[in-house]
Order: sequence, then structure tokens, then C-alpha cells
Amino acid sequence: MAAWAGALAGAVLAVAAVAVAPGVIFAAGTNAGPQWHAPFREYPSVEYGRFPVPPDYERQGEWTFARLMFPGGPLDGYRGRFDGPWQEGMTLWTQDYPRADRALANAVHRLTRADARSVEQSVSLDDGDEIYNWPWLYAVQVGEWGLTDKQAAKLRDYLLRGGFFMADDCHGSQEEAYFVQTMKRVFPERELVDIPDGDPIFHTLFDLDERFQVPGSEHLATGHKKDGYVAHWKGIYDDKGRIMVAFSLNSDLGDSWEFLDDPRYPVRYSALGTKIGVNYVLYAMTH
Repeated sequence: MAAWAGALAGAVLAVAAVAVAPGVIFAAGTNAGPQWHAPFREYPSVEYGRFPVPPDYERQGEWTFARLMFPGGPLDGYRGRFDGPWQEGMTLWTQDYPRADRALANAVHRLTRADARSVEQSVSLDDGDEIYNWPWLYAVQVGEWGLTDKQAAKLRDYLLRGGFFMADDCHGSQEEAYFVQTMKRVFPERELVDIPDGDPIFHTLFDLDERFQVPGSEHLATGHKKDGYVAHWKGIYDDKGRIMVAFSLNSDLGDSWEFLDDPRYPVRYSALGTKIGVNYVLYAMTH
């Protein structure tokens, strides 16, 4: 058994039934019934060449890891390093991709009764109504993105219709300020607030009152990146008290999934990051 799995042993299996509000246009269980969504496609990554595709990649599931594709903004650290449009990969949004995506999907499959698809789905807000096929959405490096006004409006509609957005790998005061500025374009009337320990999102499967900073693989020595010394778990709520946006500030949960089977990456980080990811998935599927 992998070290991370041993650290998670003892968890009770959860029945993850998809629950969507009346009027929401999401298909039940992400991929149930006739397939009207875009087919799976793998994009070039800034970290990996051709990453092995699981043999069952065409099999549908009731939950899929959807990764948000987006253009870089003024803080984009990859600007000028790679040629080509962001729509074709090899840019900021592919950090940790696709290894992190498939690792979390595998954890959801192993630790819960949710039927997780083995491969991710990369989704652009510019692709018509495609985003609405994927109720759970993840983005990395959100302190360096550059959403257009049209994309911000689409993200707002997606979230108000019942979508869930996990924003990760944002470090330091400058990146935090830019992310907050962007989310104010999405929700000018709503605040990004600290999620209280008692919120259901921290107790869907694992009880996570005790949380700590999860550093990226390149920042294990210091434990932090830039001036992001303290981890924060923030969210944006809808009018009914549902978390629409879950924002991990000064932590790199994507790396905790990406390296969960790497002996050089500490088990305590991969275990916590995986627990948080699984909780967020089950919360989104049941709220």
C-alpha cells in the first residue's frame, strides 16, 4: 500500500450521490446518459511530455476532474517561455497536469463509492455551453491568470447554476490581491471569506479541523512561496449558504496530489492535500 493510502486508512466509504438544484442544466452524475460533452483530449503540459493514458480512459463515470483552461495575466510567470496559444496547452493552466488530476481521480475512486473517471477533462469558458457539463472545476496558479470579461461572466453563471470551483496554488500578497480583484469581476456583490472549521466542506468524509500549509515540491525547505507564510482556506458562498468557490491560499494542493506516490514528497502533505481534495469533491456532489 502506498504511504499516502496508509495515512488515509480507516476512512469510512462515502456514498456520493449527485445533487443539483432544480433548474440547473448539469447532467446528473456528470456523464450519465447520452454523451453531449466534448470528447477527452490530452494537451501538452509545462511539466510533462506524453503522459501515460489509462487503458480505460474512454469509460465514463459519475464524476470527472474538470480542469479550467485560461489565458495568462500580468503576473504570468510562464509568459514568453513557450510559444503558441493558451487554448493548445503548454501554458500556465497546465501546471501539475495531467498527473495531479488523475491522482485525485484515483483517490476519489479508491476512497469513496463515487465512480470517478480515470482521466480529466480540460474545459474552456469560451467553448459555448461546454462548461455546464462539468459540475466540479479546478484551476491552478489562479494568482497569475487573466480571465477576460466574457470568461468572468460565464464563470459567474456557471457557479450560480450550481457549479463548484476549486482555486489553488496562489501564493503571497500580490497574487492574492490579483485573484481577489478577478473574483470581484465575477461576483462584485460577494466577498471571499475564511471558511469556518465547522463548515460541512471540512467534514464530508474526513474531519479536517486541523489543517496546515501544504507546500509545493520546490518549496519544501522553506514551507512557503513568496511572502505566503500562512495557509488560508477561503470561499465564496451563494445566497443559500453553499460554497461556490473554494480557494486555497498559500498552499499547493495540486502538488500534494501530483507527488502523492513520490517518496521524496512528505506523506503528511500528500495525505492532507488528498483529504481536502476528496472532501471538496464530495461536497460539490452533494450540495
